Amino acid sequence: MTFGVLVLAATPIGDPRDAAPRLGEELATADLVAAEDTRRLRRLLTALEVTPRGRVLSYHEHNEAGRTPELVERLVAGDRVVVVTDAGMPSVSDPGYRLVAAAVEAGVRVTCVPGPSAVLMALAVSGLPVDRFAFDGFLPRKPGERARALAESATERRTLVYFEAPHRLAETLTAMRDAFGPIRRAAVCRELTKTYEEVRRGTLDELVAWAQDGVRGEITVVVAGAERQVGSVEDALPGIRQRVQSGERLKDVCADVAATTGLSKKALYDAAVARP
Repeated sequence: MTFGVLVLAATPIGDPRDAAPRLGEELATADLVAAEDTRRLRRLLTALEVTPRGRVLSYHEHNEAGRTPELVERLVAGDRVVVVTDAGMPSVSDPGYRLVAAAVEAGVRVTCVPGPSAVLMALAVSGLPVDRFAFDGFLPRKPGERARALAESATERRTLVYFEAPHRLAETLTAMRDAFGPIRRAAVCRELTKTYEEVRRGTLDELVAWAQDGVRGEITVVVAGAERQVGSVEDALPGIRQRVQSGERLKDVCADVAATTGLSKKALYDAAVARP
């Protein structure tokens, strides 16, 4: 039996002219197109002047679990299935991962049509370091959970990228300021590739003040990583003791603290053992 192919197809994040030439070809020739929003897909098809020959069906967060087995059956039967979301690459903060995992488990080939990415574009235009970065998607909506998530990233030295809804932006920037400090550099990228594209750069304190009047559009936030802070071994000991008392291994804690502070791992370990 010859299996079909699962194609994850990136769609424009704003301007339909950014569509890869292969996107139109895949949409036109696929046996089945699974779309996050079929209405938005129809508008994209019109812009690309493409008419799909295969069936088009919805595939979104509310029906993803139930529809995945059906799509895997089609793939195993030999169909070429193309997955598209509203913007960007499927499975990246969008539906698709569940199907990819199931297809891989079934032995189906998975490929993609590369294309626009809000994450990479925001990084490129942010003015912040791009050599190493971490994408954290959408933060939790509940304040307590969001604060805990940000606290875990407070010492992360890689540049951080987040998605956020415009009506929560001011609240999220405030939480970032509280977790990362008011002078941490960041950039808010709004409506990328669209008519009213805007990139606002500054400290988190400055961006909080700017966002208070309200911001519209699709939002990507880029935050500079933490700078390496070299303190003293004595200053680090209370935090090490607290983490060890919480159940972490002393050796692992010392390695982590050394990586984020620049202090000697051996000096931290020896001091912690000598003064438990």
